[in-house]
Amino acid sequence: MGMLKNGLDSNVSLQYFSFMKTELVTTLKRHTTRVLADLRDSGEPILITEHGKPSAYLVDVDSYEFMQRRMQILEGISRGERAIIENRTFSQAGARKKMKKWLD
Repeated sequence: MGMLKNGLDSNVSLQYFSFMKTELVTTLKRHTTRVLADLRDSGEPILITEHGKPSAYLVDVDSYEFMQRRMQILEGISRGERAIIENRTFSQAGARKKMKKWLD
């Protein structure tokens, strides 16, 4: 299968999706209350398909907020790594000097 745009091996990705609960968009429209109850009970994301193709993920609020917090942490780490690569770092003394106006 090969690599996907996001750099993940497609075999791994397809394997994950095959275990994920999948619902048709028409099922979601007709049985929203049941689908949401299942989501709340299991906590597992649901892949919504439209015309046989993935259309959206339905996730509970806690999972979504957890993913958002994790993404913020990873973005911060990425910015830090980029700063190191681009030599945009300071020694402790240099950082104190730059932040002096906020520390006093």
